[in-house]
Amino acid sequence: MFDPVIAPSGTLLGLLQRGRGDGTLHALTAPRAEALAALNHCVLRDPRHDWQVENRSLYYARLYLDLGGDLRAIQEHLFDAEDVLDDEESRTGLALAVLGHLASYGRKDALALLRRYAATGANWAWALDELALRDDDSGLRSLALPVLARFPADPEGEAELAAAVRDSFEPRPWRLWADDPRPYIGARVRAAQETGCFDRWQRQMRPSGPRPDWSVGAVFEWAQQGLDRGAPLHVPAARCLTAVAGPEDRAEILAAARTGGDGARCTALRYLADGNDPEALDLVSAAVDDGSSLVVEAAVDAFERMRSVAAVDRARGWARRPDALGAAAGRMLACRGGTRDSDLVLGALREAVRGEGPDAPTLWTLVDGTGRLGIVCAAPVLRHIYRETASSHLRGRAARALAATDPSFAAGFAVECLWDCEETTREIAARHAETGDARVVERLRRLAADPAEEDEVQTAVRSRIGRDASAE
Repeated sequence: MFDPVIAPSGTLLGLLQRGRGDGTLHALTAPRAEALAALNHCVLRDPRHDWQVENRSLYYARLYLDLGGDLRAIQEHLFDAEDVLDDEESRTGLALAVLGHLASYGRKDALALLRRYAATGANWAWALDELALRDDDSGLRSLALPVLARFPADPEGEAELAAAVRDSFEPRPWRLWADDPRPYIGARVRAAQETGCFDRWQRQMRPSGPRPDWSVGAVFEWAQQGLDRGAPLHVPAARCLTAVAGPEDRAEILAAARTGGDGARCTALRYLADGNDPEALDLVSAAVDDGSSLVVEAAVDAFERMRSVAAVDRARGWARRPDALGAAAGRMLACRGGTRDSDLVLGALREAVRGEGPDAPTLWTLVDGTGRLGIVCAAPVLRHIYRETASSHLRGRAARALAATDPSFAAGFAVECLWDCEETTREIAARHAETGDARVVERLRRLAADPAEEDEVQTAVRSRIGRDASAE
């Protein structure tokens, strides 16, 4: 999947693509046709950089309800000829998830579209999982024949069917179909369930990788073999060293960390850092100075995992380095430093935004650390990240940090966060949003009564309502 093109944050489309609460608030006051066009653009062209973890479906489904939007655009997208040519989950997954939420809100047209797509669409398994949570037994039973017809009654088809049953997220349809008295349905599904269970057992029992009777050299060789195949194994190899290495092997491991091949060097660095070896920090610094890109990455990762006082002290000296180790030192101080390190963490935050923009991966840790340390003067940078990042997860972290650093948060961003796409961000808002704004009270009541809302959000909302009521 290609990275999506994200519109500027000051536009309605840009707000909706980011999943910001202001997107909903602006859409409800914009011309309805314009709002629906922007909404359909988001649902049909998934705007998430990481579609497997970022939430948008409930956010968009609620907006369809608020706008009274029809589903013609989603229908045309699902049943377009491209569905046959492009069966990637990312093409239709968001639209199917939105339909699932709409079905749970009682939209019969959404339920009908899911049933039709489960019977004929390329991403049928996703649609079936949505229906498993929301459809009745008769609706699911009606899909048994079209779904099973996808799998020919030959050894290859039966193997594919067993894999589909084994890998399904929601087992309810398959359990219903297994009880079907018709042998070409019930018997086939039961056989597929048994095969899937056996396959899972075989995978669990199949040995792979090194064993405790291996030597240190054998572990290094295994790590290099993985690297030669394009599959770095230094992390599991370092764990294996813990099982096979003794005090007498330390010299060999140190030598590998200094001058070994990439596989051995990465493995040795990880092992020594995890064990807080007294030479680990000097070896990490040397690896960053003269190692390959893979060795540099492994050395930096190994350093960031260290928890010792010595590692934090070294980070204070490295934080101003203009390289990957300097960035890692800033992140370590954000995680484990004290208030004395606030200037270094703030400097790392500003440098990351200046050099890499509001979506830099390093910002996740730095934003968390800024909030943890309560760096009040970081609020302007945090507000910039909140507005501009395309990652709804990073925006949520920025909101949490602003709650700890920005006195204006409760009357500002916290209000719009009640409409945010991420439940953790809505939870933060429920705890902090200023109830002097009439929209806040109404929104809290609506979230408390919404059966689709997450339990953690509703707990925070009800706690807030109860606290405010007792204060009166």
